[in-house]
Amino acid sequence: MALTGRTALLAALGSLPVGILAPSWTGMLAVNAPLSLAILCDYALAAPVRPLRFTRSGDTSVRLGDAAEVQLTVTNTSRRHLRAQLRDAWPPSSWPTGSEHASSRHTLTVPPGEQRRLTTVLRPTRRGDRQAERITVRSYGPLGLAARQGHHRVPWTVRVLPPFTSRKHLPSRLARLRELDGRTSVLTRGEGTEFDSLRAYVPGDDTRSIDWRATARQSAVAVRTWRPERDRHILIVLDTGRTSAGRVGDVPRLDAAMDATLLLTALATRAGDRVGLLAYDRRVRARVQGRTTGGDVLAKVVNTLASLEPELVETDARGLSTTALSDAPRGSLIVLLTSLEAAPVEEGLLPVLPQLTQRHTVLLAAVSDPRIEEMAKSRGTVDAVYDAAAGAQAQAERRSTAEKLQRHGVVVVDAPPDNLAPALSDTYLALKAAGRL
Repeated sequence: MALTGRTALLAALGSLPVGILAPSWTGMLAVNAPLSLAILCDYALAAPVRPLRFTRSGDTSVRLGDAAEVQLTVTNTSRRHLRAQLRDAWPPSSWPTGSEHASSRHTLTVPPGEQRRLTTVLRPTRRGDRQAERITVRSYGPLGLAARQGHHRVPWTVRVLPPFTSRKHLPSRLARLRELDGRTSVLTRGEGTEFDSLRAYVPGDDTRSIDWRATARQSAVAVRTWRPERDRHILIVLDTGRTSAGRVGDVPRLDAAMDATLLLTALATRAGDRVGLLAYDRRVRARVQGRTTGGDVLAKVVNTLASLEPELVETDARGLSTTALSDAPRGSLIVLLTSLEAAPVEEGLLPVLPQLTQRHTVLLAAVSDPRIEEMAKSRGTVDAVYDAAAGAQAQAERRSTAEKLQRHGVVVVDAPPDNLAPALSDTYLALKAAGRL
């Protein structure tokens, strides 16, 4: 039996000398018969907690940064009036710090045989699955002097998906894609292999595109225009090793890579290409096979990325290369989202690159730290000069590493977290326009 604050107040006002003499609440209640009787009656009239029935409904997924609503229906199957305080417990990361109390605690009154619906609003602060914990109910008597307390478990899971903040760049990239695909009035000079139409020669056009038969039939020189190929295979490889756990600003490198993955997936599927996903460090952490086209691919990728976390292990570059080769058909575009640090690239990636570049087009995208650029521009004090020297050295090392990769035929994209997604999509469109896909 739980004694309430109201019980303490009555004892203090009506039995102060007894309260002082009594060593505990038990002793106080033993010598104060009226109060003891009132508390026992109040406890007896409180609705029991165990017979209560609970069901859940509501959101099962939410994007990070948005709110999810989970409804809890409470059914009072007893013959007594339920007056209760209820706590619907979830993991701490289900709310921003300090807001859990207002979101998870409810006061309710349920007459016998009726039910009430409560809404718990979750605002998760991390990706992954959030599972409901136990429900604690404190049922009060009509006087509020005593209460019954019990627990129930009603399972429910809310999957917190990546936020996809780069979605705002999708309309402009789709417009450029329509230009490349010949669906607008803008004509493309790309080296694709699917013939689109003929047009008049313009100085600067590739002479290999001249259609001599069509030119012979008319007075002007005619050139062929090409439509970028569709149904290409793209394998996005996420390095989930220790370097992906590093934070740039307030964003883990892996999260920035995920955002770039989502924008590229949305763009490539709209272009008619087949997109697959592979997350790897020392073993496969996640995989989406790129065997089908359509909008369901993006949904699969988003759902797969939700629970993906970096592993504090060194990535096995040879195993990554072997797995990527087995997943990607010949002539694919392999997009490797990893670090551009000198040691992991030179010791792990460079030795296995020939296996990839021999059969595929390889694009490496890395998250750069804008703080390094700020350090390189620092001046004015002795500390600032040292910062500038360290920043310049770090930039030189990244440029050197990028040049080594480019000499092996790798296309390199190195951009800050906010610019990585649009920069990667622009490079994909440039490769498509150049007929390299």
